[in-house]
Amino acid sequence: MQLRCGLEPRALAALAVVLVGAAVFAAAHFWSARPEPVRAPDRVAEAAAVQDGGPGAPKALPGLTPGPGAGARTGTAPGGQIVVDVSGKVRRPGIQYLPAGSRVADALRAAGGARAGTDLSALNRARVLTDGEQVAVGMPAAPPPAGGTGVGGGAPGEGGPAAPVSLGTATVEQLETLPGVGPVLAQHIVDYRTEHGGYRSVDELREVNGIGDRRFADIRPLVRP
Repeated sequence: MQLRCGLEPRALAALAVVLVGAAVFAAAHFWSARPEPVRAPDRVAEAAAVQDGGPGAPKALPGLTPGPGAGARTGTAPGGQIVVDVSGKVRRPGIQYLPAGSRVADALRAAGGARAGTDLSALNRARVLTDGEQVAVGMPAAPPPAGGTGVGGGAPGEGGPAAPVSLGTATVEQLETLPGVGPVLAQHIVDYRTEHGGYRSVDELREVNGIGDRRFADIRPLVRP
C-alpha cells in the first residue's frame, strides 16, 4: 500500500489508527442498539391482578370510589341514589334525585313542600321510597283491591279494584291492582300520561305499549280517564 499510494510510514500509521477507531465505534454503536427484554412495571402487574380479581388484588380502601361498571357488578345504583317523580300539589313537581333509603317526607321537601291547603292525611310520609316510583300529592287515592281470598262473587275481575282507577292520578302501585298489569306495564301507562298530559278517554290505553285488545277489554271496565 505504501508503494502504490505513495504514503509515508507516519501517514500510513495514522490511517490505520483511524480505521481501527471507526471499526470500534461501529461495533459499540451496534451493541448498544440491540433489543433487550424489559420487565413490566409493578403497577401494571397490580392493575392486572385487580382486573382479574385474583388473590393478589388489593382490597378497596374506605373512601375510594369504585371505577366505571362497579355499580353494574354489585347491583347498586351509582352514588346510592334513587329517582322519584313527585307530582300533584307541590311547589316544584318533577323528577327528584334522593339518597337511597329516603322517605316520602324527604321527597316532599325536595319538591319544595306541599301547597297551602293540601290535605296530606292520605299520604304516608314515613314510607320508604323505591327507585322509579311516583309520589302523587293531594290526589284522590284509588281504592284498595277487593279483599278476601275466599270464594265469593260480585268483584269486577279477579284481584281488580272495587271502584274505577283514575288513569290521570293513579300511581304505579295502584295501577298494578288491575288484572294483567305488572310493574313494567304500569310504568308504561304512567309514562304515556306524562308524555301526553293525561288521558282524555279510556280508549287511549290502546296506544300504550304492551296493551293489546284482550288486555284492554279486561281493563276497560275498571278504569276511568
